[in-house]
Amino acid sequence: MRTPRPYDPTYDPLYAKSPGTATDYSPTYWRFHAGEPPADDGPVSGDIEADVVLIGGGFTGLATALFLAREHGIKAVVLEANQIGWGCTSRNGGQGHLAWGRLSRSQWVQKWGADVARRLHNNSLEGYEVFRAMTEDAEIDCEPHGEGNLLIAHSPKAMAGLEAESRLCNEILGYRTRLLTRDTVLNEYIGDQECQGAMLEPVGIAVQPLKLAYGYARVARRLGARIHTGSPVQNWTTVDRVHHLRTPGGTVRAKAVGICTAGYTSPNLHKLTAYKVMPIMANSVVTRELTDDEIAACGFRSTLLTTDTRKLRYYYRYLPEKRLQIGTRSAITGGDADNPKHLRVVQEAIARKFPALEGIETPFFWHGWMDISHDMMPRIVQPDPKQQVFYSQGYSGNGVSFSAYASKQLANLIAGKSLADSDLPIFSSPLPSHPLRPLRRLGQHALYTYFSLRDKFA
Repeated sequence: MRTPRPYDPTYDPLYAKSPGTATDYSPTYWRFHAGEPPADDGPVSGDIEADVVLIGGGFTGLATALFLAREHGIKAVVLEANQIGWGCTSRNGGQGHLAWGRLSRSQWVQKWGADVARRLHNNSLEGYEVFRAMTEDAEIDCEPHGEGNLLIAHSPKAMAGLEAESRLCNEILGYRTRLLTRDTVLNEYIGDQECQGAMLEPVGIAVQPLKLAYGYARVARRLGARIHTGSPVQNWTTVDRVHHLRTPGGTVRAKAVGICTAGYTSPNLHKLTAYKVMPIMANSVVTRELTDDEIAACGFRSTLLTTDTRKLRYYYRYLPEKRLQIGTRSAITGGDADNPKHLRVVQEAIARKFPALEGIETPFFWHGWMDISHDMMPRIVQPDPKQQVFYSQGYSGNGVSFSAYASKQLANLIAGKSLADSDLPIFSSPLPSHPLRPLRRLGQHALYTYFSLRDKFA
């Protein structure tokens, strides 16, 4: 077995030329809990010919390889710089929401009107069923559990917003959400002491995210895909419509390329993806195993997905292994990622929400980079019809479930199939660029300060 290079917590996708080469996993709870990775094809060795190359061995790259093989008979080559599921695939909260990007459904209506919002919503339900089917595949074995998503109001004003959102979901979209009082949440679901009420959505599945990725990899390889770990793309040229992707061990030549690198996309990978998403860091902790008394004191009666309504939101859930997982935004730059203040932010949130856990040990603490699009919506596109280059990006922190649907549609595009709803916003245009990209980090710092004050005093 190859010995990986040490994990580097200071990696920053805005400045690094690549995510590294054969670097070890982030020290997440999911890695600790997932067992050994499945077999892969090792680093590229020598030159390779392929019909399709997928760059990135996370949810999207692996699931796209699976769908290409299973539904189109195309055996793709996946190039992963480090390990299977190395990026945010193994660093998220394992929450399979019914969510596309960062916009709410009411924002869909405001931006595109009720008809487009209904079509987006119906597509999201179809996409969720793709995800559900993957989680129920015995070969994938990702420990799915729970059914539903609890959105907790952190203030009375936020509860009023949830009431309006629930009305829109029920009356315009036909999506049957329920409003819950504070007492109902605390007595029947979770004892979050900040809760002022909640909106309960009927769908949402929690998974062990790294085991989900491992399952995708096993199925994709069984169907004929090749997964080369330790193989970052160091140079990309196109000659006579053939893509030449140079890795440390050799060059892979392909007719079509799918970019599936999300928040770990280097600006120099390809001009079609340069600066199209903003990498935003989130961190997460998992506590030690809780005692029965602590579980009772915290009112953990459900393993439902749970998120609060802050702008700088917290996402959390009670795990079947009797631990609490909770995450939120983190540092702005990779160089600041290990600053202890970011761990304190999460520990203080635990104490506010669940006073019985104040000071509890958090043996697992990690961070990952999300890909936030500049209009808060994802894209699954061929951005230039003259080039056989495709991407699925901009999930904005909701990739656990959305990536399954996105991968199925990306596979359709790569295989030359037309999409049924190709005029919808996620299919009809490439990701927008940011007009002031050198100043984005300054703007992010200002927004974090503003959102923090707004969340505190709302």
